Amino acid sequence: MVDVARKYDVAVIGAGHAGIEAALASARLGCKTAVFTINMDAVGNCPCNPSIGGTAKGHLVRELDALGGEMGKAADETFLQMRMLNRGKGPAVHSLRAQIDRRAYAERMKHCLELQQNLELRQAEIIDLVKNDDGEWELTTRLKTKYLAKAVIIATGTYLGGVVFVGDVSYESGPDGIFPSKFLPDALKNMGMSIRRFKTGTPARVLKSSIDFTDLEEQAGDEPVTPFSYDTLEPGENKVLCHISWTNEKTKKIILDNLHRSPLYSGKIEGIGPRYCPSIEDKIVRFSEKERHQLFIEPCGLNTEEMYLQGMSSSLPEDVQTAFYHSIKGLENAVIMRPAYAIEYYCCDPLQLRRTLEFIDFENLYGAGQFNGSSGYEEAAVQGFVAGVNAALKILGREPMVLDRASSYIGTLIDDLVTKGCQDPYRMMTSRSEYRLVLRQDNADSRLTPIGRKIGLISDERWERFNKKQELIKEELKRVKATVIAPSEKVNEILVSRETSAINTGVRLIDLIKRPQLGYDALSEIDENRPNIDRNIFEQVETEIKYEGYIKRQLIVIDQVRRLECKILPENIDYNAIDGLRLEAREKLTKVRPENIGQASRISGVSPADISVLVIYLASLRNKNGGAK
Repeated sequence: MVDVARKYDVAVIGAGHAGIEAALASARLGCKTAVFTINMDAVGNCPCNPSIGGTAKGHLVRELDALGGEMGKAADETFLQMRMLNRGKGPAVHSLRAQIDRRAYAERMKHCLELQQNLELRQAEIIDLVKNDDGEWELTTRLKTKYLAKAVIIATGTYLGGVVFVGDVSYESGPDGIFPSKFLPDALKNMGMSIRRFKTGTPARVLKSSIDFTDLEEQAGDEPVTPFSYDTLEPGENKVLCHISWTNEKTKKIILDNLHRSPLYSGKIEGIGPRYCPSIEDKIVRFSEKERHQLFIEPCGLNTEEMYLQGMSSSLPEDVQTAFYHSIKGLENAVIMRPAYAIEYYCCDPLQLRRTLEFIDFENLYGAGQFNGSSGYEEAAVQGFVAGVNAALKILGREPMVLDRASSYIGTLIDDLVTKGCQDPYRMMTSRSEYRLVLRQDNADSRLTPIGRKIGLISDERWERFNKKQELIKEELKRVKATVIAPSEKVNEILVSRETSAINTGVRLIDLIKRPQLGYDALSEIDENRPNIDRNIFEQVETEIKYEGYIKRQLIVIDQVRRLECKILPENIDYNAIDGLRLEAREKLTKVRPENIGQASRISGVSPADISVLVIYLASLRNKNGGAK
């Protein structure tokens, strides 16, 4: 008989961005939940840049909020500066980004966990994880205390077997000098789980008073502020400026002259680093033709003098860091408060996971966040939410939540991980979605709030506001279709000033909005009956009008793909026994074990001919079963 301290429905290992969302989702769905953290002061920590959102990542945060997650609300409450990126491009790539107060954000998230009903926050390092004969998971802490849980979510971030590198120096550590998870990797290997080493890094933090801002480019926030959360009705104002500087030839020479001292190039670091967020020494080598690289100087909080140097992560020795930072305009006398470092850690091969983020071979065990091979706070948070929701739904005997590629960037991210895998830390980008004109950040609520409501994570008040907004959008579309603008000197003066043709007969307002040169702002003076509603509704309606044809074409493709998703593949299928499949396809299909034909079609190494064989095979199975699906 095992002496057990407590029993839970769901246990979450790790209280970073993935662990927080997993624990909150599980507890809010009524499951008795525990979240374990190595250090209580590291809950919700932002060990890299204290920012939330960014290109494509802002989409993830908006989608998470639409489903009932917490990250967007916390960012809105603790932001220092908010900006909508890519305003000069099409609406598909508009992405919200917030520079946040690092400590305020972490404190807010920790307190949220502490106040949550059905949730216990515990400081403990989990060193062993085994499944009992009765099907429950047994977790052992470093203090030899044991806990039982029906389901477990691993959200260990970069702590799992973490090793920090600065020049020739390396030591076992998690981010910010906190103990790593030293023993759990062996427990996972003993279970038969496939894990591998990845690497990431972070820049130095420098003292604000040692920076010369005189000639630096200022970067202001947007006014008015657009919030992440649909629950944030009064988002507040920007509090700080960010600044931009550039490296130069001297910076480049210092780094190249000391490249042999970098653990990245000396062979000390074995883990694979992020392709799309490389260290400054990686940038210098990989993009040798570039004369300079941009960096952003951003505050870490209102009550600290630490400044973050975005774009300048490094694992070079501290003396080299000091030299190359001092070669940059504005940083000539910068005082380094925390040196840059690289960190290597264990993560799983995500091909072992289902789309619910449950392990295929380990029932009721889930992975989330950087443990699944992704990078970034936002990617971690949405995976934590999906894992937490699905663990709870399974325990409650309810249908799982599976988001497909056509529904969300969250669905795209998870489908990429579990179907294609990743050879380096996965980062979300708008280019990863083939449906990005449909999956805009402005319509995340329209796409996903009904799903959040069905799960049980959207309140009555918010649901009422959501339905009211959808009604206003419909009414506005109806209004612009019915409104006719008569020709007049004033009207034509506005049209010509916008380099579009004048009108000599009445024209529907919707047809004027469709013109590339025009929009709601340009037509405000002649749109006399415009209702007094939220500006975001106008933006969404304008996008729907201008891109109507493209959106319709994407929706047709989505419908075709979803038909493939409905062709379910039996879980116990023996691909080696199916005649006509190529050897590579058999190997890949056996490894990934796709849930349906649509997912199978996206596996690298599975050809259209292989998919045809599978479709014929499924048809033969249906015939054998008397036409049943």
